Amino acid sequence: MEASIASFIDYLRYERGASVATRVAYKNDLLQFVAYVREHTENGKASLGLVDSDLIRLWITSLMDGCMSPTSVNRKLSALKSYFKYLMKQGLVLNNPASLVIGPKFFRPLPQIIKEDELTELLDGSCFKADFIGTRDRLMMEFLYETGLRRQELAFLKCSDIDLMAMVVRVCGKRNKERIVPFSEQLKVQIISYLQKRRSVLQCDNIYFFVCKNGRSVTGTTVYNVVKKYISNRGLRTKCAPHMLRHSFATSLLNNGAELNAVKELLGHSSLASTSIYTHITFDKLREMYCAHPRANR
Repeated sequence: MEASIASFIDYLRYERGASVATRVAYKNDLLQFVAYVREHTENGKASLGLVDSDLIRLWITSLMDGCMSPTSVNRKLSALKSYFKYLMKQGLVLNNPASLVIGPKFFRPLPQIIKEDELTELLDGSCFKADFIGTRDRLMMEFLYETGLRRQELAFLKCSDIDLMAMVVRVCGKRNKERIVPFSEQLKVQIISYLQKRRSVLQCDNIYFFVCKNGRSVTGTTVYNVVKKYISNRGLRTKCAPHMLRHSFATSLLNNGAELNAVKELLGHSSLASTSIYTHITFDKLREMYCAHPRANR
């Protein structure tokens, strides 16, 4: 099975455009399943002919018994389903035994957001220094909130991806899916200010837009640390991540009348179901507004 798993991972990379993180996770999940098959077969061998729906269900049960979260279990099951679907396309198996297996139900928590007035106070405040790093950090925060980019998308943003004349940014998202996201005049001014300081401070040239003081490109970890630094220092949240600004971006759009399909395209979601979770947050706001009705609390 290991050889077919390696072939499947190559397929994910070259044909599906899956990210490194996805490929690593899927490979680990599948190898974990292979180890389980070896442990539960008489001869200790792992062959495709030995795998059926019952064996997969036993594996899922063992994962749940090991106190693994339903989210992680469902991801592993998804990897197995994708793997066997690939094997069917290659003619290596006749059916997909994983397709008959239903994963555990799980509660999907609502996305954590930061209120608009809190973000406005943070981004318009004086917590950012006027030097190169301060200008870059503020622009990072503004970019995340105003465009809804993921942290890796922001880290890999190239100078050529930003069109100042049209005020749009071209984003390469998951599975190399491209999308165009507009930005405001205010963000354009900040971009120009950052570029001016970048040229005056750095001697080297870098195709990537956000860089460190030594001229090297920022990483996803850099973006995470920047967001954590400023949000934690303001006492807005104890737990914070760049994705909170993406959640806040989507929620602000819906709260101000944007259509769900438009938000889906701006976020780069492949399914409307992924975007619809933000409607629960906006519904909570509507409920708060309804409480102003004189008969609402009766």
